[in-house]
Amino acid sequence: MSLPANAPRLGVLGGMGPLATADFLVKVIRATPAASDQEHMPIIIHNVPQIPDRSRAYLNGSDAPWPHLLDGLRTLEAAGAAAIAIPCNTAHVWHARLANETDLPVLHIGQAALDVLALECPQARKVAIFATTATLKARIYHDPLVLRGYVPLEPDDTMQASHVSAGIAAVKAGRVEAGRLLLAEAAQALARQGAQALLMGCTEIPVALDGARLDMPAVDPTNALARSCVEWWHAAKVKLSLRDAQV
Repeated sequence: MSLPANAPRLGVLGGMGPLATADFLVKVIRATPAASDQEHMPIIIHNVPQIPDRSRAYLNGSDAPWPHLLDGLRTLEAAGAAAIAIPCNTAHVWHARLANETDLPVLHIGQAALDVLALECPQARKVAIFATTATLKARIYHDPLVLRGYVPLEPDDTMQASHVSAGIAAVKAGRVEAGRLLLAEAAQALARQGAQALLMGCTEIPVALDGARLDMPAVDPTNALARSCVEWWHAAKVKLSLRDAQV
């Protein structure tokens, strides 16, 4: 069944990085129950990789990404987006400010990921976080995990630099297999330290660890955000149908 021309459209504030945005789009499509092209979610993608590096900016006390993020938000609003998704964990440093700049819902990757963690890893209490150093220092995942009763674990400074940050950089440079080896080694080390689940808190990490054999379950925030977007879309379609029925 075809959707009406005014069907709600998801806006994706992407490009951070471009491969992660493509991965997110694939996961939205796979999460969408559809029997034909016409039954898939309409998506407007703002894929601009020139947004300044979020991690470097945060660690240096710079607000350089902000005007670019705001410009992307305004572009998506003007294009007719009805909700915004940001497939970049570190960009969520600016999530609250972006949400305050729009009347549109701005879905949160961290909230979506923690909901999946509770659902799919109910026995886990100690949770390893792999993310950019900025995401770790900004406590994007630490504080919500603690509030929900989890014990967050993270690599020490040496492993963060040599394995996690280096693995993320490898994926951004197109060396996915090299990133997989580094990140899998780090996951094994955290499992030996007692981690019972892994939060892959950078959108490059699920790309690298896709198909990797780990010693603990891993939660993919990119996929969690995709599922959250599909849930939003179905709710928005119901609202649209009810509104049209009343006209």
